[in-house]
Amino acid sequence: MRRFTLLLAAAVLAAVLAQTTYAAGGSYTFAGGTPRQQATVRSALSVSSFDWNVLPAPVVVHIAPIGSSYSEVGHVYLDSTLLDSGRFSWGVVQHEFAHQVDFLLFDDAKRASLNLALGGSDWCYGMPGLAHSAYGCERFASELAWAYWPSADNSMSPAATHGESAAMPVAQFRTLLAQALGEPTLATPTAAKAFAPATKPAHAKAHAKRKTKR
Repeated sequence: MRRFTLLLAAAVLAAVLAQTTYAAGGSYTFAGGTPRQQATVRSALSVSSFDWNVLPAPVVVHIAPIGSSYSEVGHVYLDSTLLDSGRFSWGVVQHEFAHQVDFLLFDDAKRASLNLALGGSDWCYGMPGLAHSAYGCERFASELAWAYWPSADNSMSPAATHGESAAMPVAQFRTLLAQALGEPTLATPTAAKAFAPATKPAHAKAHAKRKTKR
């Protein structure tokens, strides 16, 4: 009886922990994608220590062979071929959801402050034709993805993004973001369309090599 009670308690605890992990993944719905590709999105969000529940509205995740992943307000578009790479795609998923933090929670004053802190030349495509890393919104998204999952497998690492996610130390960025999120403001509508960075091919090859050895 005691053994049964202990097993039951362990099962309940595991269920609670599973619910807590899932809750931190935020609210979203899928438009397209195979069950495996959708599971990859869930894994990408759950491995991050960032609480995606701060997003005030559900995000629609579109999965299709679009070639390049990007985001618009309330919508994340993910390339299905990228998701088929599994763990390597997690950083891109996190990057695109990080754009939703900007789109849905920041006003122009916060964006200007973050752009200055992150060293962006322009926040988000107000000045067309700049390099991906010149836009503060892209530096912010890459930095968030890296700061909350600083893994060698993260395709948003400073080495893989040509330093785009290394504008400031991880701890400093976390503090800055916590301050920004701790001061609720009415988000400023934006028509921005933000894109995932192109990561170094060598990083993808190294990841594939490690996966083969396992």
